[in-house]
Amino acid sequence: MIKFYAVSLALGFIGLIIAIFGGALAENLGRPELDPGERFGLGGKQLVGALAGFGMGGMSAEFSPLDLPWQVSLAIALVAAALSIYWVRYAVAQAEG
Repeated sequence: MIKFYAVSLALGFIGLIIAIFGGALAENLGRPELDPGERFGLGGKQLVGALAGFGMGGMSAEFSPLDLPWQVSLAIALVAAALSIYWVRYAVAQAEG
């Protein structure tokens, strides 16, 4: 499971980097249609947040000094992913309104 969490975390951070640099590039070029945040919308932002949250939650649980079974680590990772999705929705709502 550690490799699964690691891949999820890496994909989440790659998505985050693409969103940041793509948004900056679109702003500098004056072409908002190139912005990944606008192109992929709320669903894309939630996917990036869920991947990063799942990976961070899973890696944290797997490397915990408590010696948790894999089922508990998976549950913690799923809770982290759900909270990440909630946080993205909250942040987008704050930014828009």
